[in-house]
Amino acid sequence: MNKILKYIIVSIIIVSYTGCTDDFENINTDPNSIPERSLEQMNNDIGAPFTPMFLNVINITPAWNYQLQQGVIGDVYSGYMTPPTPFAGNINNMTYSLIDGWNEFPWNNAYNNVMPFALKIKTIVNERSNPPTEFIHLANIIKVSAMHRVTDIYGPIRYTKFDDFATTGEYDSQELVYNTFFNDLKIAIDGLKDLETSQLFAPFDLSAFGGDITKWRKYANSLRLRLAMRVVKVDPTLAKTQGELALASDAGFLESNSDDMKIDGGFPNPILEISSSWGDIRMSAEMESILEGYNDGRKERYFKPATDEDLAGAYKGIRMGIDITAKTQYGEYSGVGKVVEKGTVQWMSASEVWFLRAEAALRGWAGAGDAKTHYETGIKTSFSQHNVDGSATYLADNTSTPKDFVDVLNPANNIAYPSDVKIAYNNAGTNEEQLEQIITQKWIAMFPEGQEAWSEFRRTGYPRIFPVVINNSGGKIDTDIQIRRIDFILGERNTNTANVEQARTLLGGPDNGGTRLWWDIAGGNF
Repeated sequence: MNKILKYIIVSIIIVSYTGCTDDFENINTDPNSIPERSLEQMNNDIGAPFTPMFLNVINITPAWNYQLQQGVIGDVYSGYMTPPTPFAGNINNMTYSLIDGWNEFPWNNAYNNVMPFALKIKTIVNERSNPPTEFIHLANIIKVSAMHRVTDIYGPIRYTKFDDFATTGEYDSQELVYNTFFNDLKIAIDGLKDLETSQLFAPFDLSAFGGDITKWRKYANSLRLRLAMRVVKVDPTLAKTQGELALASDAGFLESNSDDMKIDGGFPNPILEISSSWGDIRMSAEMESILEGYNDGRKERYFKPATDEDLAGAYKGIRMGIDITAKTQYGEYSGVGKVVEKGTVQWMSASEVWFLRAEAALRGWAGAGDAKTHYETGIKTSFSQHNVDGSATYLADNTSTPKDFVDVLNPANNIAYPSDVKIAYNNAGTNEEQLEQIITQKWIAMFPEGQEAWSEFRRTGYPRIFPVVINNSGGKIDTDIQIRRIDFILGERNTNTANVEQARTLLGGPDNGGTRLWWDIAGGNF
């Protein structure tokens, strides 16, 4: 079914579904509405709540919601993009003056449009005499997709008790949340095994999977490997156990570009509007340093040449956290390119999974295979994803390194790239050197999914993200250590005060952007 048509149909179903009343059977049926019995017969009562979930894991519309959920948090802190706009007089997230009104969106999208609908699906399915359990499993996979982003922004969150009205406001430690994620994914992967031929979900699936349960199992298992790697420094035993479960699973992994987890809600990619229409996002300094230094052909898919006549069509980025007085200063630098012009939003790519497998091999996990092979497959898969030639030449390059960044308008923003990490895989390198290669290439391949890239930077320290020049945090965030999380949102602090206070004790530090998350361990990266 055409994705746009599917979205329209499901949207109509939601309107009809949410308009039902408790005494529907006892009143006259509106001839223009869809009877409740028909909704149940078509599984629309269960399927309809999936649409807001799909649209809000990474918000698709409106674009300003995406900008606040991800654009001025993960996208900038990952070193992917930088606004040329001096929002709030340049006293904003980019200069570490965290704005409460901006930073509530990741939380509110999840708790208004993901968690309640996952609970609704579970409730409806459990009321059926012959329950289609695949809907619960799929809802849980989407829920984990959303909530691991939320916990990786704030730390402790409300998760395990969300279906208990008396305790729904209580926060879990991030350790408990991650252990619950692993359990939720295991149950879903195992539960969907005997349902791989089911087509019941197809009419409601806004992903590229089209209701294919086999691909949903691959995605859930790939997500398990991602989360296993996230906790590798804080709990290496848990990481290894969960990683090896993923590696041994018959569910398999996302392996080819046809497996990529992408969402199409019938709207343009929000980054396209933010970059092209509003001019509010541009290439980062790090992207310029790495892509130009490597002469990486993906730069022509990721970004557009600068329109500033003095730059002669070069690919030019902006360093984050600098003195910007007007949008006109850097507004004609490189905007985001064809990577966002297909109208889909990427949750996870096959190339990312190859790099996860490369790191698993580097760490010696059972069943992981060979690190160099997976690393090279990840690069080849990324090149293929973006229709870029020359991967063989690129993989053989053992001399190119990221270039130093030069701000042609203000030399005070110049900075040398603090590493000579190369492209050709170095089997003879230390574990740390090989890890830097893997994560640097993974970072390139995951673009433009900045939230995951920021999480991986915090976990590993790679690639080398430039520190801000202007730090307006008032000492709360160390310029060199960089930002580690976002404060608990103002709405929770005002209305769920006692539970927020308890959550603060779970942080292990003050409720500000300088406090590390549970899995974010300082010290040796490998």
